[in-house]
Amino acid sequence: MMNRVTVSGLRLRPAASTVVARCPSSTAAHSASPLACHDRNDNHSRNGRRHYATQHQPPSSAFASDSRRRAVTPFNDDGRVPWTELSVGEKTARAAQQTFNFGLVILGVALTGGVGYVLYSDVFSSDSKTTHFNRAVDRIRADARCVELLGDGKKIEAFGEETWNKWRRARPIASTVTKDAQGNEHMMIQFNVQGPKGRGRVGIHLIKRPGQHEYEYDYFFVDVGQQRIYLENAAASRVKQGEKKEFRLFGVKWS
Repeated sequence: MMNRVTVSGLRLRPAASTVVARCPSSTAAHSASPLACHDRNDNHSRNGRRHYATQHQPPSSAFASDSRRRAVTPFNDDGRVPWTELSVGEKTARAAQQTFNFGLVILGVALTGGVGYVLYSDVFSSDSKTTHFNRAVDRIRADARCVELLGDGKKIEAFGEETWNKWRRARPIASTVTKDAQGNEHMMIQFNVQGPKGRGRVGIHLIKRPGQHEYEYDYFFVDVGQQRIYLENAAASRVKQGEKKEFRLFGVKWS
């Protein structure tokens, strides 16, 4: 290599040239495969690089981790684990959980049926106390004698037992249902009525005899002050029917 001389007389060194690694020219190198020389040069070109190695999990350990699961108990069983893969204790836990759930369903159905029966028997049935109460109020409002003592039928109100609390005036009506020794069912209903002219108290006695499907009135009256108005009176009706059947001859009653 030759140095260049500048005008000032200083000598400059030539720029460094790129050195390429070559295979040695020894006999062993000539006898080696050309691929060996290429690999050696490639190793020189990768000097200074940082290599990272990844650690792989053996297949056997991965399979073991997948096969592990939580023990099935009555509190965490969601049904995902097949029945055939459960142990004896886990099968018992699942059976207990399903039995408990089935019991809850049966209890819910029973409660729903009980509530429906109570609503039907007390509200919607034709023989319920609510139905007879509404019928009695309608008859009182339409009866001329009651309207004369209580006032305008449209303004007559009916309510349960009186109370000092004005906000609880419309209380449930008082009623009882009993059965006597002959099998007759007796329904007793009592409530209050009030109109523009006055107020009164209502008493109703209904009887359902064996073999009958509906109640019959034994009596139905309204007490307003000192007056009692009978809207139904079975005893008086029986007396009148007995008088009509009496046979008179020469001023003598023949039964």
